Amino acid sequence: MTLTQKALAHATLYPLWLDNPAAPDTCPHLVGAREADLLIVGGGFTGLWAAIIAKQRNPQREVVIIEAGKVAHGASGRPGGIVSTSVMHGLVNAERVFPKDIEMLEKLGIDNLDSWRETIESFGIDADLEWGGEMTVAVRKDDLPELRREHQLHMGHGHDVAWLDKAEVQAEVASPLFEAGIWSKERTGTVQPAKLAWGLKAAALSLGVTIYEHTPMEEVEDLGSKLRIRTHDGLVTAPKVLFATNAWCAGHKKIKNYVVAMRDRVIATEPLSDEQLSRIGWTHRQGIYDTRTQLNYMRLTRDNRIVYGGRIGYYYGDKTDPEGDRQIAVYDRLAGYFFKTFPQLEDVKFSHAWSGPIDLTTRLAVHFQPYYGGKGVYAGGYSGFGVTASRFGARLGIEMLDDTGVPELELGLANSLPRPIPREPLRWPGAAITMRALDEVDDKGGWRRAWVKMVHAMGFPL
Repeated sequence: MTLTQKALAHATLYPLWLDNPAAPDTCPHLVGAREADLLIVGGGFTGLWAAIIAKQRNPQREVVIIEAGKVAHGASGRPGGIVSTSVMHGLVNAERVFPKDIEMLEKLGIDNLDSWRETIESFGIDADLEWGGEMTVAVRKDDLPELRREHQLHMGHGHDVAWLDKAEVQAEVASPLFEAGIWSKERTGTVQPAKLAWGLKAAALSLGVTIYEHTPMEEVEDLGSKLRIRTHDGLVTAPKVLFATNAWCAGHKKIKNYVVAMRDRVIATEPLSDEQLSRIGWTHRQGIYDTRTQLNYMRLTRDNRIVYGGRIGYYYGDKTDPEGDRQIAVYDRLAGYFFKTFPQLEDVKFSHAWSGPIDLTTRLAVHFQPYYGGKGVYAGGYSGFGVTASRFGARLGIEMLDDTGVPELELGLANSLPRPIPREPLRWPGAAITMRALDEVDDKGGWRRAWVKMVHAMGFPL
């Protein structure tokens, strides 16, 4: 057996975050018919935040969430859990997509993060929050100019961000791959995402939100002044519906024109001993992204495991729970990247391996699709950056449904759509070639660079 095969041999094919005896009981599923003032389809981060915001604004409002499975068992219980102020997948992406709005987006991001934290603290949610910062590390010397530009961009917008040369970055986290880094120290860190979702669920219930789990939406009927949502055993009629369905794209057949359901693979080590941890340092416990074309991210957990992820994939038909990702061999390449990053940890074993759905768009950021004469709004497209941005997406979705006229609804982010993406059967071959190119471009170049450049020109900033 290879090193990676041995390390993965006894890994559980289940998210670390969800493998927790403290998981709450599920709410009953919907049976029969009922009315609501606001119906939210989807009990992930976006849906939970939307319910909390709507209830806090108007405690008399009848707010209902229907969740197809169990809260936290979709995308919300599967990410790396790195906390950031950005609502646009980072400053570089904000500058790429909406350069004229960047100052407002920066302010909105800070306000969003502060409100995100305030809610967690006010409800006493224990989600293993650590504020060690967020670090981007260059893994090739060729990446240094772009990382320098990113550092200057952050500095220009008032971020507390430090430039780390090779010696300094390796003093923070000892990896032979790290050539330099930028460390954002304010309002950034890590969170246990499933515990966050469970805490938000408890908060929503305490405010009087009704949650139905194991209640998948089966049909949407437009009744003129209201929408009627049919489920397996019931139905809900409401004048306003937020489709917080993200990579599942449920709510209207056109949603998938702009969103691709990608798979993000993640592995977690067994808890590191003090001696193992001393080999890599990491005393400030930052969340880390690297600059690989097919990027990797990593963070420490409360019990000193390393969670390491980032090798995305795609399955024909936008599958959100593919059988292929339930094979341990799928995680072998990711484990190989782990040991290249931390060769001094060759004695470490992996306890968990899993994947989760990412709602990828050409903007790499949340957008909004109104349907049914504005009675229904889809909010999604975070592209793997929704741990904190989902609160922002939820709030703007509510502003849009309520037609509040707040200034941020005039931003391009709120009133325009990303570029459309070809549907099947064209989607799968394009994605397959792109995934292969991304996996190999840093080491092999050639046709892969030309392909990646073409994909960039189509609007995907991979």
